[in-house]
Amino acid sequence: MFGDFGQLGIFAKLSLLVAVFPMFMGAAYAFRPTEAKLALMRPISLAAIFAGLCGLLSGLIVILRGMGVSETVSTRVAIGLAEALVPMFVASGCLTIGWLSVALGLRRLG
Repeated sequence: MFGDFGQLGIFAKLSLLVAVFPMFMGAAYAFRPTEAKLALMRPISLAAIFAGLCGLLSGLIVILRGMGVSETVSTRVAIGLAEALVPMFVASGCLTIGWLSVALGLRRLG
C-alpha cells in the first residue's frame, strides 16, 4: 500500500496532507480542551472534506481523460479509480478519529 503512495499525483498527496490535520487537532483537543481549539477544528474539518473531494475529483479527471484518449478500457481504469478514492477514504477516516477525539475532550470538559 505504501508503494502506491509514489504513484499518487500531487493533488492527491496534498489532499492527504490536509486530511490528517483534523486528526491531530482532535487529539490536541482531547488532551487539553479549549474553546479556541474547538473553534479551529471546524474550519480544519471543512478543509479536510474539500481536500478529500479535490483529490477524488482530480483522480477521476485523470482517469476519464485517459479513457478518452485510449481506444480500449482496461484494468488500468479500475486501478486508477481505486487510487482516486484513496484521498477521500483517508480524509473520512481522519475526520472520524478527529471528531471522536473531540467528543472525548468534550466529555472531559463537562
